[in-house]
Amino acid sequence: MSMGAYDEDEHERREAKNNGVEVSDDDTRTTYEGSVEFDSGDSAEDLIDQFQQIKN
Repeated sequence: MSMGAYDEDEHERREAKNNGVEVSDDDTRTTYEGSVEFDSGDSAEDLIDQFQQIKN
């Protein structure tokens, strides 16, 4: 059998494996309630100056 050829036995094996996966009741997504804040810090010009200093 060549590469990529359809293999019915393999298909059935994978199908049986996928159907055997159990999902528990606690497998639910967590809902996040809140806010996210971030401080970008330095201005773009300060960052460019810092980059130039590191580069030299």
